[in-house]
Amino acid sequence: MTGSLHPGKDSAGGERTAEERAKTPEIELIETDGEVTLSIGGEQAMQAWERDLMWASADLLCQHGKDFYEVGLGLGLSALRIAANPATRSHTVLELFDEVEELFRDRHPELPPTLSIERGDFFQRIRELPSESIDGMFFDPALDMEIWKDADLWSASMTEVVRVLRPGGVFIPFFSTRPELRWQYVDHFRRVHVERHTYQAYDTTEYAYGTTGNAYIQCFFKD
Repeated sequence: MTGSLHPGKDSAGGERTAEERAKTPEIELIETDGEVTLSIGGEQAMQAWERDLMWASADLLCQHGKDFYEVGLGLGLSALRIAANPATRSHTVLELFDEVEELFRDRHPELPPTLSIERGDFFQRIRELPSESIDGMFFDPALDMEIWKDADLWSASMTEVVRVLRPGGVFIPFFSTRPELRWQYVDHFRRVHVERHTYQAYDTTEYAYGTTGNAYIQCFFKD
């Protein structure tokens, strides 16, 4: 997911309470002229053209274990791909908004047995997850821009992410259409693998740097 909800598929305050973050904006699935868009608060949160990039991210994640966690359900493209991978034993998706899950379940009433969806706020839930409990995390939440700019919040939260990962585990955020490592994550890992992929967005896409070009998938390793 992205738009002003993301720092850079591609756009980038103080920490708000979970109650403030959980106030539900207008959420709708827009299907017009062959385009599929998940809109949150009037912003393009995710679009179906991202499928190949989401699948590539999911496949990369699944090379590094069997128990996975995902933040942000969106259209469920990566969630279903991870859950269906033969290597996957369990995949849990954390979603903040009821409406996003409802839209997903309307389109996918039967889920793989490896997939579970839970409700919650990432910045709270990450502190509750057991240490060294997952092999990999895919990170693609819809967040307000001031959250992306909060350095103290990211420092504390990414410390928790590293704690939750098993040794050798990986953290993969949503792709970027700029060739730069994201400051929110990079200081917490010593080793990073980057893959370059091409992409073709919709003509109406507002959140990428151009509607065609290169996208970069970043995979951060816990030593």
